[in-house]
Amino acid sequence: MSKEIILDEYAFLVSETNEKGIILFANDDFCTIAGYSVDELIGHPHNIVRHPDMPKAAFKDLWETIRKGEVWTGYVKNATKGGDYYWVYATIFPTTTSEGTKGFLSCRRKASEEEIVTYTKLYKELKEKEK
Repeated sequence: MSKEIILDEYAFLVSETNEKGIILFANDDFCTIAGYSVDELIGHPHNIVRHPDMPKAAFKDLWETIRKGEVWTGYVKNATKGGDYYWVYATIFPTTTSEGTKGFLSCRRKASEEEIVTYTKLYKELKEKEK
């Protein structure tokens, strides 16, 4: 059975992707929490950490927002390489990548217990509607 990984108060997960969501950069906190080495993340789709409990509607909203050049914020339940999970409050910024192309910068911090309870319930309801 999977268990929740609780981020500490100072954890700050950062990643950069290209326009298609392929990881170009991942900081140490992201690698440590997700359980991947930087080499296992670079060049792979960011959805490598997507947890199956996440509703499609959340990512539809995310992509629609950032493709318009706007900043998206929201709560995300991610999966670790080992099958555990962790919650984050994410802010995703449209940006120009280090390669000079369009991309996205994602900064994530610990979600509070109250936020996790709220979004666990909401995402469960949204997943039920997907069936």
